[in-house]
Amino acid sequence: MEIVSHTVINLTIFVLAIYVGYHVVWTVTPALHTPLMAVTNAISAIVIVGAMLAAALTTTPLGKTMGVLAVALAAVNVFGGFLVTRRMLEMFKKKDKKAAPKAAEGAAK
Repeated sequence: MEIVSHTVINLTIFVLAIYVGYHVVWTVTPALHTPLMAVTNAISAIVIVGAMLAAALTTTPLGKTMGVLAVALAAVNVFGGFLVTRRMLEMFKKKDKKAAPKAAEGAAK
């Protein structure tokens, strides 16, 4: 007989990972968010490969369904991460100076 079940241990690790992850992400300086997102996208790509392997190696329909779901969710994560990274990089681009509005030019004459 086990003193503590594996489910309780796994749940404890999961809750601690959420807690640590939350504090790690919120203490990152804004200058490091873009590189952090790029690394996160790379990790998500690795998760896609692992999910494809898990889906391919399982024999039960439930396992295959969960594998396909994992691939789909990881793909959405990668795609969304690239969108967020692109948007963050656009914030650092120099903005073009806009010409004076034509209405102001007409009023000056």
